[in-house]
Amino acid sequence: MVQRVLLILAVLLAALPAAARTVTDSAGRTVEVPDSVGRVFAAGPPASVLVYVLKPEALLGWPRALRAEERPYVAEPYRDLPETGRLTGRGGDANLELVLALKPDVIVDFGSVRDTYVSLADRVQAQTGIPYLLFDGRFESTAASLRAAGAALGVADRGEALARDVEASFAGLDAALAEIPEAQRPRVYLARGPDGLETGLKGSINTEIIERAGGRNVADPGDGRRGLVQASLEQVIVADPDTIVTWDRNFYRAVRADPLWAGIAAVRRGRVYLSPTAPFGWIDRPPSLNRLMGLKWLAGLFYPERFPSDLRTQVRTFYSTYYHVNLDGPAIDRLIEWADGRTP
Repeated sequence: MVQRVLLILAVLLAALPAAARTVTDSAGRTVEVPDSVGRVFAAGPPASVLVYVLKPEALLGWPRALRAEERPYVAEPYRDLPETGRLTGRGGDANLELVLALKPDVIVDFGSVRDTYVSLADRVQAQTGIPYLLFDGRFESTAASLRAAGAALGVADRGEALARDVEASFAGLDAALAEIPEAQRPRVYLARGPDGLETGLKGSINTEIIERAGGRNVADPGDGRRGLVQASLEQVIVADPDTIVTWDRNFYRAVRADPLWAGIAAVRRGRVYLSPTAPFGWIDRPPSLNRLMGLKWLAGLFYPERFPSDLRTQVRTFYSTYYHVNLDGPAIDRLIEWADGRTP
């Protein structure tokens, strides 16, 4: 008799809805999420980095499967997660049937919280019934987003620890940059793509790392516009940046021998720098928490006398703290060589 009663109680309890709580995301949306979040669908590449950094065991897949050169820089249990596509951003290709089949507790996006993305979040949430959280991916909001996302995913302590690390890094950078007049800061161009002619306007999420590291983005229309744009070579020549940063290996290999770029100050002076992209780009691709490593690297390139820290130590510490992986010597060597222009 007792066993029968217990069985009936168990069935009744299983039929009850899961405990839930209310979360307010960076867009001010009030979303009800499960009390325990164990399965997360990342809406795009920036979100996948955020979730992996905060709670890797909850990440259901990568928007794009990891490539061979990226795998050693991700903790082993998460190297073979499936490719899930993306719901947001350029080339959003994840279908809602796949999302539903993965049975996530929540969908997370990290980046812009403009109306376009709020509308997408509301629409997907209505269509699937899955809570959809938006977190602000701008550099200035990094600490706040880590705290909010950490709390939402049930890892508030880790979110807080990383937020404090970000705040300390920003404070140290700002203290040093306060002594450098604007006119003495490097004039920087971010060259995207194999021809180097895609870039981001000043203040865009793809290039704000330049300004945050103390550079002046030469792609500044002066009217507040932001986002990625296609530049002409003539525009780059007129802007005449003294520093060029790229993550595209083809452009990096070709630019120094290209007579059309030869007269630009950055090329003449040998100040064209290649960003590593393993497992994620140091300056972009995607514009997520991975840029925190790039911030340290760029500050050292722009102001070596003010930021003389050992890059090897910075890499080892960052990858351990954020990416859950303790790199061996050869793995660190490959990243250092990559940053020196010798690609894998």
